[in-house]
Amino acid sequence: MVSAVKCSFAVAVMISLACSAFAIKCYQCESLTKPKCGLKFEADDSMLLDCSQMGPHRNVQNFFIQRNATGCIKKTLESGVGHPQIVRSCYFGDINNIQSGCQADPALPFVKQLGCDVCTKDECNGSASLAPLAGAILLFFGLAYLLA
Repeated sequence: MVSAVKCSFAVAVMISLACSAFAIKCYQCESLTKPKCGLKFEADDSMLLDCSQMGPHRNVQNFFIQRNATGCIKKTLESGVGHPQIVRSCYFGDINNIQSGCQADPALPFVKQLGCDVCTKDECNGSASLAPLAGAILLFFGLAYLLA
């Protein structure tokens, strides 16, 4: 009986991991309204977004057939505030051709785009961290302990 419960638990964990593998998580913020989002990024769980919960931005939604996020984006913009503005969000489009996804917003002609970075891993548009890796390792050791 106990081994059946352990097996059911292991299957449930694996199914939940498989389902969450298709949705990418990215940081979504703007340094103009959240200073922690700036060049010296300070991760905050309130900035983390499951990209399956949103659609493409209004200025690119007509260009992409793909309605699901394919990665994360970090744009560096220069506006009239005197220092670069950082915008982090989900990326919709072809990862191999980021030129169309990194285009400037035509609704904001006074804003100059200084840089655009696109990546494909969870939370990759933030600072590098070992916390997700450590969490995964602990999860697998805990699962192995339960199954032993």
